[in-house]
Amino acid sequence: MRTMRKGWIALVLAAGLFPAGAPAQAASASSDRIQVRVDGTEADAMLAILEANRLGRTPDAGDWQRLFGTEPYRRLKQREASMKRDFTDEEFKSFVLSPDLAKNEKSLGTALAAWRTADIESSARRILSYLPPQARIKATIYIVIKPRTNSFVFELLKDPAIFLYLDPKISAAKFENTVAHELHHVGLASVSAESERVLAGLPPRIRAAVDWMGSFGEGLAMLAAAGSPNVHPHATSDREERERWDRDMARTAPDLKEVESFFLDIIHGRLAGEEAIREKAMSFFGIQGPWYTVGYSMAALIEKEESRAALIECMIDPRQLLVRYNRAAEKWNAAHPDKKTLWSAELLAAIFPDSR
Repeated sequence: MRTMRKGWIALVLAAGLFPAGAPAQAASASSDRIQVRVDGTEADAMLAILEANRLGRTPDAGDWQRLFGTEPYRRLKQREASMKRDFTDEEFKSFVLSPDLAKNEKSLGTALAAWRTADIESSARRILSYLPPQARIKATIYIVIKPRTNSFVFELLKDPAIFLYLDPKISAAKFENTVAHELHHVGLASVSAESERVLAGLPPRIRAAVDWMGSFGEGLAMLAAAGSPNVHPHATSDREERERWDRDMARTAPDLKEVESFFLDIIHGRLAGEEAIREKAMSFFGIQGPWYTVGYSMAALIEKEESRAALIECMIDPRQLLVRYNRAAEKWNAAHPDKKTLWSAELLAAIFPDSR
């Protein structure tokens, strides 16, 4: 799951759960640190149009206004425009009335009904246990039917939104896990000002490398969504997804060293220019590439060998994740035959210039 900002929330963007007419606020779950609501009005309006079409009634101006006036539709247009993928209402109408979408009306409705059973409040509370105490989870979750099948977060620092494509192949449990993953990104974004304060003043090349270390937040979110290092991060996924994750996890040692070379190339100027750096960094996302698997491996080992509190202490300064991981890996290596690969002393010295 994928506007971009430096630090812990770098590129976590990709990249209605309730009956038609129900206000979005009906889905609210709130506490001192949680303000989450689910808005499915766009999906409800879409399904109503599909039903009208199936029954032989041509959707009228009122049907379209109900769709185009929904909050998720308006914000979807804003987001796509920000990505230089503007679309018009007329273009969206063509998608709504397409034969392929009509064929999926029943499965979309079934999926929406299943997703209504997801316990979003429980997900948010579980995620809080993997966040610094000052973090807050404030977000709107939009369940949308749209031409592109991606899901993503939007405006994390302004009005956090999580857009989730209504996919009939995704179970309610998988949906809940995905929401939890994205809520962790939202929670980390809420402490970005403190992260900025800690990292301020780093030399530009070092800061560029450290900013991209924030992408290990994808691995942190995998662990937080699972709820424990003892729960498989794809426990709610199908067999194919789980097997792919297991294969990728088997490559964490060489992947760690490849990412380390990336950081050192930035710091030493061998990789220069924002676009060149970004292109290489993006290659580590993949479906769930090293930003996920290496990040998860570090986070899970820290929690196992030290504590969850120790892991949370790393979330303001991503450099500490590498330091704590090495410490946990050394403990592991002293007691187990399968040795963990460490970050090099060269990299750790480079990212803490004040300690030289």
